[in-house]
Amino acid sequence: MNTTATQAANQSAVPAIGRVLLAAIFIFSGLGKALAPAGTIGYIESVGLPFATLGLIAAVAIELGGGVMLALGVKTRLVAAALAAFSVVTALVFHNALGDQNQLIHFMKNIAMAGGLLQVVAFGAGAYSVDALGARKSTLRAA
Repeated sequence: MNTTATQAANQSAVPAIGRVLLAAIFIFSGLGKALAPAGTIGYIESVGLPFATLGLIAAVAIELGGGVMLALGVKTRLVAAALAAFSVVTALVFHNALGDQNQLIHFMKNIAMAGGLLQVVAFGAGAYSVDALGARKSTLRAA
């Protein structure tokens, strides 16, 4: 893609739509964990991890907090990198029974989400984001 096409894509709504679509799974998952903590705590314990309640709290914070920040475009590259790492770790820890078709699908879903998030890391939030708004304000103050 040439520079003009890249700039046009960054100025379109496409990056914002992509961020919201990626964020949706984290927000819904975080809400689900927050509203039904016992199931998540049991699942964390079932794979042998210690401190399941702490794990639940961390997962809810990462998924809900990171999902909302990603959707809004706040510290987007950093948040996308953290969510990508979280997706890979959860794939390896919770969905590693690759002989089970369902677990394989969940594993691949997490890896695919990490790939999409790494695209956000590489190309940023786009024009319709809190990050871009802050950059525009900084440019106006400097002028």
